[in-house]
Amino acid sequence: MKHILFFILFFTALSVSAQAEFNSKFKAIPAPKFSAKPKKIPAPETKDPQAELNDIPSIKTPNVFENTTITQKSKFQIGEEKSKFTMSTETDFANPGDRYVAKMEKDLDKALKDAGLREGRGVLVKKNISLGDFKTKSEYFIVKFRDFGAIDGDLVKVSSNELVVRDRLLLDSNFQQVKINLNPGFNKLDFEALNIGTLGGNTAEIQVYDDKGTMVTSDYWDNLAAGFKASIVVTKE
Repeated sequence: MKHILFFILFFTALSVSAQAEFNSKFKAIPAPKFSAKPKKIPAPETKDPQAELNDIPSIKTPNVFENTTITQKSKFQIGEEKSKFTMSTETDFANPGDRYVAKMEKDLDKALKDAGLREGRGVLVKKNISLGDFKTKSEYFIVKFRDFGAIDGDLVKVSSNELVVRDRLLLDSNFQQVKINLNPGFNKLDFEALNIGTLGGNTAEIQVYDDKGTMVTSDYWDNLAAGFKASIVVTKE
């Protein structure tokens, strides 16, 4: 019994000694110390695309019909009544050039006929035509004739003081000339349309020259009916 107690005490003392020796040799490693705390890196900021659109100022298109500084209101706007009293026969939209339209159309018609592109087809002119009164010292006149429209068989008779100088002249595209001697004093030269052409009235162009080759006058008739004539009165001094 004493021997058993001895061994128990011996092993107990040995165990306590071993633990003390182990505890004296083991040292815990302290955790490292940092002088400053690590900085936190902020997360990248994300922008809302809709917010960017909201930041853009809105653009308002000006209304030219409402802004009187852009367009001046006209007194002729729809809805505003004009005064009905007027002494003029012209309208607000009358073209001052209208008065020249008739002459321009006549000149254009002549140009087309000169080129053989048109022949008179309107109402026939049934009246005699005066080509003017002239004074001259010339011994004779040279009168040139041609058809300024399409060549359609126009015929002309030439007379001086009711005496026939050329009884039948067929008009062509080129000028044909007739010499007319002048008597002292009064002379009346007549150019008569003998027919109308197959495409319309008689269309003759006439040029008159003195004995020096100077043009005295020139004119033309358009759609002259058969039997009517153009005349020149000449006083030889």
